[in-house]
Amino acid sequence: MSFEITILGSSAAVPVKGRHMTSQHVRIGNHQFLIDCGEATQHQLLEMGISLHKIEHIFISHLHGDHFFGLPGLLSTMNIQRRTAPLYIHGPRGLDEVLLASFKHSNTELNYKICLYDNPTMFPDVIFENDHITVETIPLTHRVPCTGFLFREKKKQYRIIPEKLPSGLPFDAFRALKRGENIDFQGETIQFKDVTLPPRQSRSYAFCSDTKFSRSVISKVYGVDVLYHESTFMHRHLERANNTFHTTALQAGQIAKEAKVGKLLIGHFSARYGDLKALREEAQTEFENTELAREGKKFTIVETD
Repeated sequence: MSFEITILGSSAAVPVKGRHMTSQHVRIGNHQFLIDCGEATQHQLLEMGISLHKIEHIFISHLHGDHFFGLPGLLSTMNIQRRTAPLYIHGPRGLDEVLLASFKHSNTELNYKICLYDNPTMFPDVIFENDHITVETIPLTHRVPCTGFLFREKKKQYRIIPEKLPSGLPFDAFRALKRGENIDFQGETIQFKDVTLPPRQSRSYAFCSDTKFSRSVISKVYGVDVLYHESTFMHRHLERANNTFHTTALQAGQIAKEAKVGKLLIGHFSARYGDLKALREEAQTEFENTELAREGKKFTIVETD
């Protein structure tokens, strides 16, 4: 099953030539998700060949414009293109008022159903779940209520070794073995451990949007395969970061190191920085496996035994 993150936007507060407002596309198997929806998100989706109509869920971290001002336009385009499938939007309280006002004053009647859910901002909570994954909120510390999102695969099943199984085994027996259960077949007990390989490791991705440096995040993202953490400023601008409730690249590296994550992606770069290499290098002084979450980059989390 695929697990891919595509970066649509990496800029903080205002766009910069070549850098767009925050948004990311996540594909897990046959399911597609959008995280945040700053201006030009739908244009970036088109540029990268991602179908608007295959997006099932949209997760909005908070109600600062650089994270959601692209949403009314995206929803309108879906409507013009005759979307019929329901769309599930998870965002902070108040997002419904913004969208309803936009539809009302533009005289827009939707062809499809929108199901909108308020994100809990004070505690972690599972806000989406299917047979394969869960999405959980990560409370963050910002000037307005804000959450990150943790995408995690559920525990996987044991893997059958076909050549070790007798012929004629019913389908229900296969399912039981994959669950790690012993079965009885033709008067004999088949031990699941004798005919299966251990489950592959579950994969995980944590998205930490705008937030002041806080070690409370560490326990929430501990051990994830990939962590995206905002890195608006370099550490020489720490006072500015504290005053605006943002994080420096150095601090993001510290969080990644203490949380023992696999890879760190940094983004949400202030427009004051033209060359982003220095932010990556600063983060790497704390956590070597750091990459810039730049527009068009795709990060794949591979399955491992």
